[in-house]
Amino acid sequence: MAFGIKREELVEWKRKIDHGEIAFLTHYWLDDRFPGCKTVTKVGCCDLYKLEEWGRQYGLKKEWIHVRRDGYSHFDLIGNGQKEILTKEGLGHHLWGNSK
Repeated sequence: MAFGIKREELVEWKRKIDHGEIAFLTHYWLDDRFPGCKTVTKVGCCDLYKLEEWGRQYGLKKEWIHVRRDGYSHFDLIGNGQKEILTKEGLGHHLWGNSK
């Protein structure tokens, strides 16, 4: 279940994706499959090759891209991988609320 995101944040994420940028959106998220994880970061881009190349530097596989018909394809980052990647990207401020 996703929550804790402002409409303006979602609109900006989509705008960046539409312009071919690598875009980050973090929101609260609870899923029993991932105990202790309270947030997810969606990293998207309309250029799937660019998104794949971005993910490769962090060991993410192209098969992990959630390909969407609406153009907002993305990786989902959670847990320790989320923390590591956001820190390396200089986006540590996205990490509120995670215990992992």
